[in-house]
Parts: sequence; C-alpha cells; structure tokens
Amino acid sequence: MEQKYRHEWKHVLNRMDLLVLRQRLGAVMERDPHAKDGKYQIRSLYFDNSRDQALREKTDGVNMREKFRIRMYNLDPSVIHLEKKSKNNGLGTKFSAKLTAEETQKIIDGDIGWMLDADRPLVQELYCKMVYKGMRPKTIVDYTREPFIFRPGNVRVTLDYDIRTGLDCTDLLNPGAVTVPAGDAPILIEVKWDEFLPSIIRDLVSVPDRRVGSFSKYAQCRIYG
Repeated sequence: MEQKYRHEWKHVLNRMDLLVLRQRLGAVMERDPHAKDGKYQIRSLYFDNSRDQALREKTDGVNMREKFRIRMYNLDPSVIHLEKKSKNNGLGTKFSAKLTAEETQKIIDGDIGWMLDADRPLVQELYCKMVYKGMRPKTIVDYTREPFIFRPGNVRVTLDYDIRTGLDCTDLLNPGAVTVPAGDAPILIEVKWDEFLPSIIRDLVSVPDRRVGSFSKYAQCRIYG
C-alpha cells in the first residue's frame, strides 16, 4: 500500500467560533455531498492493546505512530470501513478497507481466524496486530461532524463537536449502545490538504488567539479509564 501523507491542522474552538466558521466556510467551500443537512454522525470503534500503546504514543507525542479503528456513519451498517491512520512527523495518511456488518461483529466478538485469508491487506494487517501485539477493540467514540470541501489543493475542513465516549463499550453495531459526554470535550476544526493550502482557506480558518495543536478524540474518550 502506497503511503500518501497529508498535512493536517487542528484548532480547539469555542461556541462562537463554531458559529462564525460555519458561516465563513459555507460561503466559500462546498458541502460534502454525503452529509445530510450539512452534517453526519460518526461512530468509531478504536483498538488498543493491554498496555494502551496507541493511547500512550499519542499522549507522549511519539512522532511515528498508528491507530486502527472501525468506522460507520449515521449508524448505517451498510457502509463500514476498517481504517488505519498513521502519523509521521506531523504528516498523516490513512488506509481503508470495507467490512460487512457480519465481519465487523466477528472482529468485536474475537472471531478473527477468517481475517488471515481476507482479500484485503489491511484486514490481514489488523489480524497480525491482534495476534502478535494483543490489539483488541477498546471503546466507541461518537461525535457530530460538519464537512466542507475545496477542490484546489484537495482541502477538507471539518467541524467536530458533541464528542461522546462508550467507556468500555465496544458494541459498535448496536444503535442503542449508551455513550456519555467525554468530559469537557472541546469543539474542533480540522484542516487537511495535500501539497498546498490555498490562501483563501488559510484566511478563512484563521481564528484569533487559537493555535494549531494536537488533540485526539480517542484519548479524550479514555479519560474515564
């Protein structure tokens, strides 16, 4: 799998920032055509091992790290993706493979023997990490996302809020799975682009007194253990 790294910024926002940026971005950028009424609900199931390696590498600021998750949108089990996100000195890349609802449930239940013979390299890689590194489903992460697109530079800007944790719940496919607010979780803006960030977008997402920083929804959703 060829790695194509993208640049990424994250800012923590307040409620007023959200209202202002929503108007700014909507005036210049396209709405993601997959969003319903301009937004969608994201539910992810994150993986980690017994030593919380993914969590510790994030909190320790390790330059080269990776994390696995299974993601679905609007609680729709017809489209589910296994994803691996990798970071290398601030640049990010993502690999993705489709999963069926049945395959997803098998992974959650620990029935993983079939993964070795899957025709998707990412599924095989997760199998190896589960067998040899002890990776297991850890917690559900829920949040609302408002996505915007700008074609030049392949720019994607998202506004994320209402971050909720499943605590130790891993029942991804259960629409009734209980999640609770992940502490005092902030509102986030994420900006991702390829080779260049057009100046018009750079100006749009600039918020006074807001610095580019690092924030992990998974780490935030582990605050209770």
